Amino acid sequence: MTDAVDAVDAGRAEGAGEADGRIAAPDRRVFAVAGVVFAVLMALSSRYGFHRDELYFLDCARHLRASYVDQPALAPLLARVSLSLFGVSAAGLRLWPALASAGTVIVGGLTAREFGGARRAQLLAAVATGTMPVLLGSGHIANTTSYEVLAWAAIALVVARIGRTGDTRWWLAVGALVGVGSEFNHLAAIFGTVLLATALLGPARRTTADRRLLAGAAIAVLLVLPDLWWQARHGWAMVAMTRALNGEHGGAINIITWIVGQLGMSCLAMTVLWVAGLRFLWRSGRPLWRCLVTSYAVLFVLFAVTTGAQVYYLGGLYVCLLAAGAVGLDGWLHSRPGRLRGLLTATAISAAVSAVVVLPVLPPSDVAWTYGTSAISGETLGWPQLVGTVRQVWTGLPAGQRADAVIFAADYSEAGAVDELGRGAGLPTAAGAQNTDWWWGPGNPHATTVVAIAPGPDYAPGYAAQLRRDFRHVRVAATLSNPDGVHNIEWGGHVYVCTGPRHPWGTMWPELRDYS
Repeated sequence: MTDAVDAVDAGRAEGAGEADGRIAAPDRRVFAVAGVVFAVLMALSSRYGFHRDELYFLDCARHLRASYVDQPALAPLLARVSLSLFGVSAAGLRLWPALASAGTVIVGGLTAREFGGARRAQLLAAVATGTMPVLLGSGHIANTTSYEVLAWAAIALVVARIGRTGDTRWWLAVGALVGVGSEFNHLAAIFGTVLLATALLGPARRTTADRRLLAGAAIAVLLVLPDLWWQARHGWAMVAMTRALNGEHGGAINIITWIVGQLGMSCLAMTVLWVAGLRFLWRSGRPLWRCLVTSYAVLFVLFAVTTGAQVYYLGGLYVCLLAAGAVGLDGWLHSRPGRLRGLLTATAISAAVSAVVVLPVLPPSDVAWTYGTSAISGETLGWPQLVGTVRQVWTGLPAGQRADAVIFAADYSEAGAVDELGRGAGLPTAAGAQNTDWWWGPGNPHATTVVAIAPGPDYAPGYAAQLRRDFRHVRVAATLSNPDGVHNIEWGGHVYVCTGPRHPWGTMWPELRDYS
């Protein structure tokens, strides 16, 4: 009987929060969970091929700028480092998002600690973070999402610390995180702006809003000045891009998509945790912690009505909510042994299912059924075949015709595939119309033959008709597919040979720009 009482007391001591005014030491097991996430992501990094976004980012890395139409500068800069260290390597490029995802797991555990969680709550928060589909999927692909998730989670961690300690010097760190995060993805600036507004307009203003908060905001602005400078010099392309995305992904029809999509940000079994996290933060009695809830609510509505189909936009904030839920439910989960065991079993099952969908676990030939749920794996297939098809068409042209020809890609991933995978195979650099590609120019402005690549009809309907408005002769030279039968964006697309331009190629270029 005495042993049983001692065991219960020990459990209470481990799960206890901030009973004596201090927080528990960090749990080393959190770092082990982060290590497992990193190892899994790197082990799978060389399966399949490059993602369509990665091909574009490699192209951007060879055209380093202060900003781009659709993202700031730091993710392409990391891609440039990868090119310098590893060459055109999927594993080398994906090292950075894998590190970001592992770092996010650590931030999740530390956030639970700031909320008063001891070792077991920190560990649960790390497990909940490490099994998030949005974290695993973004950790496998080197675009901006993994860095955005880490930035949002880190901002919330420091805000949690300010709310616990009242030490407003940490606002300087928040400003730095918002600024650096915004140089990876503009969404961090939106989070920072909403957070600033909730802090200044709510009860937190009396306890944590001082000159250091404004200094933190100034730091954030200073860090994004290069991005703003580039945008100002390029007609505020980001604004036009945002409008295009809102038109494509927003609207009432996508609000339901957004709401349902939030259930997939964490493991389905962990939904109970982040819902409990909202309740825990709201009932905490700490005004700044409640600002996190208010920010979540504002951003939830904002993104639902503007970019509802982009369900991952709030992904980074769920790290904080899962950590809060791990602390808030700690006593309930451990009051009966079966509760925690049931939660972890359900988490293992749902994590395994989601991993099959968002990670390259299956053989490529079995990926087609996952494409409707997550396009990540499906968009990593078929690129060598596309480049081989374009090369066949290009080399099939008479040498004299090739001398006055250009390769033109309607989609940034096609241009990136030709430029990166076709490098050294006799293909010239492709000109592209989409997003930042357009700003790099048409190639030879006096070209009389254009080898045009276009995605499938669902993605680029009526593209042949568009070409015929600009060229007298347009013929289909090849049809795009992939050996695994995945009906991705490129499936059913075509390679066209266009001759007889109705206007000089360089004169047509301004009309071809496409932000999407």
